[in-house]
Amino acid sequence: MAVFLYKVQNAQGNQFEGEIEAANKDEAEGLLRRKRLVVQSVKKKPMDIKINIGSGIKTIDISRFTRMFAAMTSAGLPMIQCLQILEEQMENPAMRSVVHKVTASINGGSTLADALAQHPKVFDKLYCNMVAAGEAGGILEGILVRLADYQENSQRVTRKVKKAMTYPIMVVIVSIIVVAALLIFVVPTFAGMFMEMGQELPGPTQVVMDLSDMLVDYIALWIGLIVAVVILIRTVLTVPKLRFQFDRIVLKLPKFGDLSTKTAVARFGRTLGTLLNAGVSVIDALGVTARTAGNMAVERAILNVSQGIAGGKPIAEPMKEAGIFPAMVIQMVGVGEKTGNLGGMLLKVADFYDEEVDAAIDALTSMMEPAIMVVLGGSCGFILIAMYMPIFSMSDAVQG
Repeated sequence: MAVFLYKVQNAQGNQFEGEIEAANKDEAEGLLRRKRLVVQSVKKKPMDIKINIGSGIKTIDISRFTRMFAAMTSAGLPMIQCLQILEEQMENPAMRSVVHKVTASINGGSTLADALAQHPKVFDKLYCNMVAAGEAGGILEGILVRLADYQENSQRVTRKVKKAMTYPIMVVIVSIIVVAALLIFVVPTFAGMFMEMGQELPGPTQVVMDLSDMLVDYIALWIGLIVAVVILIRTVLTVPKLRFQFDRIVLKLPKFGDLSTKTAVARFGRTLGTLLNAGVSVIDALGVTARTAGNMAVERAILNVSQGIAGGKPIAEPMKEAGIFPAMVIQMVGVGEKTGNLGGMLLKVADFYDEEVDAAIDALTSMMEPAIMVVLGGSCGFILIAMYMPIFSMSDAVQG
């Protein structure tokens, strides 16, 4: 599909510019005419030579856009005016460009949901489906508020997980650097001195010397090996079957698995509950929730739940068969389904598991920090003691 730049005029005589995707120029003109627009010009968009990593738009940019959009629509401002104001207010140039394109698409006759769907790297299926439901039900203002709440809650949990993981990861990196520095710079200095002494080295000292030689002599090989392993892991995880097995193993790991499961359940409850409260059907909501699960094992389980519901089962039954969801979650979902308040019950589940995620993070970090310090201290201590053992032996020999 190619991208075409167009200039059109609507029935009121207003002229608009924008972009549209089509196989060729004729198809682009046909799509515009179907929207009852008078085509003035259509030309293929020149290819931009840019190297972009992602969309250049952070989650917080989308969250702020949504919150401000909700506030302005609730104040009664027309949609186009809201978007024009938002375009001026956006600090991120990439986000400003997206808002401009969305505005142009709406001026060209698209609905808000369709205009947002043209930018899947910025507005995901969850976002677009909720906006479509809000437009269809005439409750767009409320939907935008729910979306903003959802995004802010999700960001809060993500920030907590990242913050909790940052310290242990940094300590591990520093530990590796310290040990490597000792082996590369400190140990060789002692090695020269020991060679001049000409005496047999103690076992621990010889082990450290051999490690130092391996690291110094083959440092390029070790760096290449590490890079190759990282690339291999990233490549392997792009294979669906292997990624599924990896994600399933992650859920079963001690401590890490508990944190991953609780995070996935919290995301499941908040996403599905928000969609159901927005008026999206259960089957469609489960499909969107599965795609935003962040774990292929959980995604597969949610899709199985969707198939079970399509086969006439109550939602709690296939959730139990999935073997991933905790018993309390299944019971609360069953109660919510029977009382006709499934969306509200799922949001309560999400709130509860957000707190559980906080507790799991605290437990994990409290366990990792002393373990990492013991490993770091033990490694450095072993190297230093091994280096001084020949000196102590020489001192004993002199005194003897």
